[in-house]
Amino acid sequence: MKLVLLGPPGAGKGTQAAMLVEKLGIPQISTGDMLRAAVKAQSPMGMKAKECMDSGALVPDEVVVGIVRERLQENDCQAGFILDGFPRTVPQADALKDVLAELGKDLDSVVSLEVDTDALVERLTGRRTCGACGKGFHLKFDPPGVDGKCRACGGELVHRDDDKEVTIRNRMDVYHQQTAPLEDYYRKEGLLQAIDGMQEIFAVQQQIVSILQAV
Repeated sequence: MKLVLLGPPGAGKGTQAAMLVEKLGIPQISTGDMLRAAVKAQSPMGMKAKECMDSGALVPDEVVVGIVRERLQENDCQAGFILDGFPRTVPQADALKDVLAELGKDLDSVVSLEVDTDALVERLTGRRTCGACGKGFHLKFDPPGVDGKCRACGGELVHRDDDKEVTIRNRMDVYHQQTAPLEDYYRKEGLLQAIDGMQEIFAVQQQIVSILQAV
């Protein structure tokens, strides 16, 4: 099974991918993981990526695509893979199509987790993390102790910058500008399946599994 998961930050792609890894026995591949692994392995593309990262520059598409090509040739990808966070743009999707053609592979499905922006902002801005033990809470769905401190260790809770409304809405805007066009791209390829990502986690998982079983 060769799958791409699409969805904005906080939509639950990582959670769903981890569950699919366990169910299907294929690797979850994220851009960040690939970059770190390639740099650690000192592969040719990894060294190019390291040069960019060390200088503070964005890693160009040609390097990211090269790292994807290297990763998809590893043994654990022979039965399939779950791409999470790649492709992010239509040019990257074109490049992925070329890479897969070189490797004699095709995507089986592209699943997009659709979310309501305001509801997602509420979900994410309510998150708090214990500065001492790292335990996570949510002010509405999993509240901390009565004193507003960590239930586990009594530590002070932190509202991370990544979980603040301005940051979240900016990330959502970037996603919709860059990545939303991929929905049309994959719809024309006959691969796109959209799912309501605001459902309960296991309901989303069941829908994804049903889609994959029908491929």
